Amino acid sequence: MDNKTYFAVYTLMEPRGSKSYRHIYFTCFLALYALILVMNIWLSVVIVLDRALHEPMYIFLCNLCINYIYGATGFYPKFLHDLILDSYVIPSFMCGLQAFVIYSSAMCECTTLTVMAFDRHVAICQPLDYHSKLTKNTCAILLVFCWTVPFICMFIGVVLSNRLAVCKYHIDKLYCDNWSIVKLSCESVVINNLMALIVSLFYICLTVLIIVSYIKLIVACKSSLENRRKFWQTCVPHLFSLINCSFTVFFDAMCNRYGSSDVPENVYVVFALLMLIFPPLFNPLVYVLKLKEVRKRSLKTCVNII
Repeated sequence: MDNKTYFAVYTLMEPRGSKSYRHIYFTCFLALYALILVMNIWLSVVIVLDRALHEPMYIFLCNLCINYIYGATGFYPKFLHDLILDSYVIPSFMCGLQAFVIYSSAMCECTTLTVMAFDRHVAICQPLDYHSKLTKNTCAILLVFCWTVPFICMFIGVVLSNRLAVCKYHIDKLYCDNWSIVKLSCESVVINNLMALIVSLFYICLTVLIIVSYIKLIVACKSSLENRRKFWQTCVPHLFSLINCSFTVFFDAMCNRYGSSDVPENVYVVFALLMLIFPPLFNPLVYVLKLKEVRKRSLKTCVNII
């Protein structure tokens, strides 16, 4: 008799103390979601409406904000729904969709930050060629790259995981991710591992490109006071975003690798949620505080509305 079973519904991790504190959890996560939406929508609207900000750096920043909205929408509405109903289940097709949205957003953040590093490299190291290299067509191609690569990677990943027969139905996380779906399988996952390795190598290559770009930026800043000024004004928020992204992705990878059985549950939950809280909440704020033009026009728009 075949012991393999195909489950139409998966159960998710139930937050500790959810029976007693789910309304507090709901209020906190609703506030977080609202802050993320307000912060990123506000910054996106300011950049879109103000023609003075229609420069490559600000366009890529707008793309980053739109991506944060997209990624947050993959987690917060479902989790808030679960808290209200006190029911932590998800249909298998919705699980695949949630994994696709959350992790394509995380990949899109990495590709966008790579493109932003390229933009800063050209602006500081090759200022005379900036407008000839970063044309409207080039920016459009780079934006397509930011979204197409993550979508293709995650589409293939989700399709490969959904083809597997599963023999377990519990996902030890507050949300679905592709590796958790793969771990439910009772079949060989060699192809899935190979795909994950290819994607990891690609993003490692992007990381190397960013490091090389910053080495060249630092060298260029040594010989010019103007370059140092540009670096501190425009590269510091980008560096903050890179560090934020790197740490949150690292913690998420550790959660996927070791699971809640190897670390305290509270630590595991916090590490798993960092990727969905810190980058979309703090990265736009740092850009608003650090970039003079964005800050000035944001305040101007706010005053006009009031």
